[in-house]
Amino acid sequence: MKTLLSILLLVCMCNSFAQNKKGAFLFQDNFTALDTSNWIIEKQKADSEIVAVKNGKLLIDTYGGATIWYKKELSGNICITYKRTVMVDGGKNDRLSDLNNFWMATDPKGKMFAHHGGFAEYDSLNMYYVGMGGNYNKTTRFRKYYGGDKKIIEEFADSLHLLQANKEYFIEIVIKDGLVTFSVDGIVFFSWKDDQPLTHGYFGIRSTRSRQQVDEVNIYQLN
Repeated sequence: MKTLLSILLLVCMCNSFAQNKKGAFLFQDNFTALDTSNWIIEKQKADSEIVAVKNGKLLIDTYGGATIWYKKELSGNICITYKRTVMVDGGKNDRLSDLNNFWMATDPKGKMFAHHGGFAEYDSLNMYYVGMGGNYNKTTRFRKYYGGDKKIIEEFADSLHLLQANKEYFIEIVIKDGLVTFSVDGIVFFSWKDDQPLTHGYFGIRSTRSRQQVDEVNIYQLN
C-alpha cells in the first residue's frame, strides 16, 4: 500500500526535477519540425492510420492502433514528462479511450521494432504499461509485462482516474531505484516498488482506435 508520505515525496521529486531541469537532460521534442525522425513508428500501412506532426504537435489518428517509440534505449533512473490529449469532436476514429504508455520495454526475442501496431503483438515484451481510460474509458490499469505474464499491479475504475475528452494531460513517469511511478497532472496514480525492476528499455506512446495529440516530450536521467 502506498503511504501518504511516499506519494507526497514522489510528487515533489518529479515536479521539482521536471520544472527545474535538474540532472542530466537527455531528450526533448516539441514537434516544431515537420518530421518524426526521433521516433520509430509501428502502425498498419492503411492510409487511414496517421502518425504525423501537424500544427506543432504529434497527431496519432488510428483505427487499428499505433505505437510510437523514442528511438534511443533508456537505462537507469529516469523521468519522462509529456502532454497528451484525447480528442473527441466528430473525427472518424474519435473514441474516448486508451491513453496508453509503454516504458523500459525490451523484446526477449530480439524483434523490438517488428510490430504493426496491434496491441496483442506486444504481449511478449518485457515492460511497464499504463492504459489510462482503457476498455472504452472504463478502467485505468498499471501492468508489468514479463516472461509472457501481464501482471496487473493496480487498477482504477472511478472518474478521477479516467479520461475527459479534449483535456490536455501532463503525464509524468519516474523510475528511481526500482520505485516506478505514474502521475497525471501532479497526482500520483500508481507507485510501486519493483523488487526485480526493469533497468533498461524503450519508451513508447501507444493508442488504439482514437485521435490523440502529443506535445512537449522531455526525458531526464535522474541521479
